[in-house]
Amino acid sequence: MTNKLKILSKTSLFAGIPPEQLDKVGRIAEKRHFRKGEIIFTENQEGAGFYVVASGMVKVFKVSMEGKEQILHIFGPGEPIGEVPVFTDKAYPANAEAIAESHLLFFPKSAFVNLIAKNPSLSLRMLAVLSMRLRQFTVQIENLSLKEVPGRLAGYLLYLAEENQIQDRVELTISKGHLASLLGTIPETLSRVFGKMSRDNIIAVKGRDIRLLDTEKLEALAGYGLHINGD
Repeated sequence: MTNKLKILSKTSLFAGIPPEQLDKVGRIAEKRHFRKGEIIFTENQEGAGFYVVASGMVKVFKVSMEGKEQILHIFGPGEPIGEVPVFTDKAYPANAEAIAESHLLFFPKSAFVNLIAKNPSLSLRMLAVLSMRLRQFTVQIENLSLKEVPGRLAGYLLYLAEENQIQDRVELTISKGHLASLLGTIPETLSRVFGKMSRDNIIAVKGRDIRLLDTEKLEALAGYGLHINGD
């Protein structure tokens, strides 16, 4: 139970809530383990509850009629997934798969709804997270529809730098194949963009470690979706 509470206290949903409320949340949480590549839930599956990632990494994605995968989000420790059905009485709107060995906490819908009915502050936190996700989707749709791949990649690198509070260096925590899907492109195109940015001294790539050499050019690419000169 102590381990559960430690995990929950660091999540966006439950950080800062009073200990007695956190204890009640922990009591309804069920531990789940998923191997790399294992499906957590599928699109249109009945939404029986939501999850919080305790360790590992999970991708949320949709698959087109042609079989093309589009990653919508990649979530790591402390982040909730599959929370929409808690409020909508609908099925999961996308698929979720563990892309590394992962331990999750599962919250059954009925038990959690009963809990937030008695603790309204929890529902406000859920709505705050849903609002943040909606903003992320809006930005992603804008990126995919209005920006070329260099602009999408530049925006993602700047986002990572801001999240990690490091101005000139980021580390990719996902494979370049997953990153390509997240950015709505293919690995070959992404590799060419990485190469062109490196030759133009905008970034320097060494494995998963990326140095941001020219943040002004990255911001220009990310802000206006410009092509890199010479493309």
